[in-house]
Amino acid sequence: MLTGGAPFPAYTNRSRTGTDKGNVQTLVMETMAKEQPVVSTKAALSVLIADDSPVSRRLLEAVLRKWGYTVTSVASGTEAWEILQRDDAPKIAILDWMMPGYSGPEVCSLVRRHGKRDYTYIILLTSRHEKEDLIAGMEAGADDYLVKPFDNNELKVRLGPGQRIIELQTELLHTQEALREQATKDSLTGLWNRHAIFEILSKELARSYRESVPLSIMICDLDRFKAVNDNLGHIAGDAVLRIVSDCMRSVVRPYDAVGRYGGEEFLLILPGCEEDAALSTAERLRERIANYPISIGEKEIHVTASFGVTSLPRGRQATPETLIRRADTALYQAKQAGRNCSVYADFRG
Repeated sequence: MLTGGAPFPAYTNRSRTGTDKGNVQTLVMETMAKEQPVVSTKAALSVLIADDSPVSRRLLEAVLRKWGYTVTSVASGTEAWEILQRDDAPKIAILDWMMPGYSGPEVCSLVRRHGKRDYTYIILLTSRHEKEDLIAGMEAGADDYLVKPFDNNELKVRLGPGQRIIELQTELLHTQEALREQATKDSLTGLWNRHAIFEILSKELARSYRESVPLSIMICDLDRFKAVNDNLGHIAGDAVLRIVSDCMRSVVRPYDAVGRYGGEEFLLILPGCEEDAALSTAERLRERIANYPISIGEKEIHVTASFGVTSLPRGRQATPETLIRRADTALYQAKQAGRNCSVYADFRG
């Protein structure tokens, strides 16, 4: 067809022992009320406080906010676990050992089993002094602990390593993301590179067969692109490739994939598209590219592109190579027909 112009179960609530409650509120009020200098932070880290004592929560909130932290506080382990599962969960959690619902160590275990990409630094608050209890808390996944009563300076010292770990992890994630971009994106156009777009096609083919949905692909090749490089230089040619890439991104759907397949060739993957929709998309892309003025210095040029399109019917299987060969055959026919057109080739598998 030719178109175009030329976890853990919840535990029951348990009452605290006299040791755990004792005079904690009085001691905490005395120590937390002391004036402390404001801690300077690179960014306002978020902290979760989980403690069923309203007095302890309010005092902890006050001192942490004074130090520049953003604070969320809850009264039970169950609430703490709900918050820590969120994508925007606080980076640091200060958990009381004994709480309604989940205990502090149980929340620690749930967080570590959940295996979130972003690390949560956890400090346990406890009145327990036995070595076995403290070991149990650390083995549950806590990073540190504070034995009640404690003063502000001790709390500040324990928060320092947590902040440094969070900052280091943020830098590490940024580095990983940059490396991922380098490994999967074309450095000139910002599109998927050849390896990445091929991997995406393999996954979409498997999904198409599994869910019995159609899948279309197209190969786009810029017409007479060598003349652009020869007459205007490779810098101009690079600019044309970047602009054409932006044109294609502006036309396709957010879940379509566009990759630089090689040189001036591009591979586009359109999940859920059958013949008519795929050919219509190719025509919109062709017209968009042909009608887009490209300024190269004082010159304004227009480029055209040819498209080879094919579709995989519902319930059919194919390899990436087979589908690409059909699209490539259609592209060859478009070139033979005079360029600046779209040709559809039926899938034969």
